[in-house]
Amino acid sequence: MPFTTRAAVHVKHGQPLDVTEISLPDPGPNEVVVELFASGICHSQLHQIHNPDTPTPALMGHEATGQVIALGTEVTHVREGQRVMLTWVPRDVTTETGRDRNFSRTSWSLGGEEQAGPNIYTWAEHVLAHQQMVLPLDEDVDTDVTAIVGCATVTGVGAVLGSAKVPAGSTVAIYGVGGVGINAIAGAKIADASRIFAVDLSDEKLEFAKEFGATDTINASEVDPVEAIVELTGGGTDFAFDAIGYEITMRQILNTVRAGVLGAGDRGGTAVLIGVPQTDATIDARALLMGERNYIGSLGGSSHPMTDFKQYIEWYKQGALPLEKMISVKYDGLDSINEGIEALESGNISGRSIMIYKGT
Repeated sequence: MPFTTRAAVHVKHGQPLDVTEISLPDPGPNEVVVELFASGICHSQLHQIHNPDTPTPALMGHEATGQVIALGTEVTHVREGQRVMLTWVPRDVTTETGRDRNFSRTSWSLGGEEQAGPNIYTWAEHVLAHQQMVLPLDEDVDTDVTAIVGCATVTGVGAVLGSAKVPAGSTVAIYGVGGVGINAIAGAKIADASRIFAVDLSDEKLEFAKEFGATDTINASEVDPVEAIVELTGGGTDFAFDAIGYEITMRQILNTVRAGVLGAGDRGGTAVLIGVPQTDATIDARALLMGERNYIGSLGGSSHPMTDFKQYIEWYKQGALPLEKMISVKYDGLDSINEGIEALESGNISGRSIMIYKGT
């Protein structure tokens, strides 16, 4: 039977989100209804909020934990009452339900008017999601800090270990050490990188980055980070990751990585774009060619969640992926969403902030 829940709705550009009641229909054959425990507040959602092309009204958020309360007839990988993680990365497109990669948009109603919703949203107390965005969560782990696995972890750790496949002993630079950046640092540490450079404009965030494995920190407001890293490494790092997506950082990561050696079969380093770009960027094409450097994009860590999320949780259990340290602020409930957005926009969040909807 259709029911109502509360959600943070983006109604008008430039205005705070409206925490209000929405109506959800019964789940379709490939849909799951989840009562949420916690949700992360991701910086990429700010781009949607400020983008005048974003259709409104809109539901937002894309990383969370919760408990299944209803499911469609074709959903077999989770059961009612089971703990789950929610993510924006399809869990397994090799399955029959995910093979066409055209995941249906869910529906919801606001004020009696039916809306076409995204296939995942988490700034709500209940979610109607496509089954591809729902994965099992172990019963013996916390349900608050694990809420960030669905975006911050898969994007950051995944970029290092999935997209770039950083080998042990490599040197790595990460530009931007927010929620995704510190996960990239943690991923580089798991990969056993020999030197991990954290680059940011905030000394507080740089100090925070050391807790996750950063061996060197560079404040880009005080020195040219490219020049500093090239000098400190004697030529540049093996890998550089841009977790911001600004025009300047998209250029910097290419020049941060080392050049290859012509005639030795040694290609140059690899620059990896993680952050969602809000503009085009002009890169140093000569450095790309003459140094045989590589420039790649990483979307969702090139991951296969059905396999990778299990590994992330295992690393969390072992202490190798300290999710609990990554959470710097926990907000009490959905009514705190606009406070959380303002804090994130102001640069006052080290790591990740989350909203706690329900105790476990």
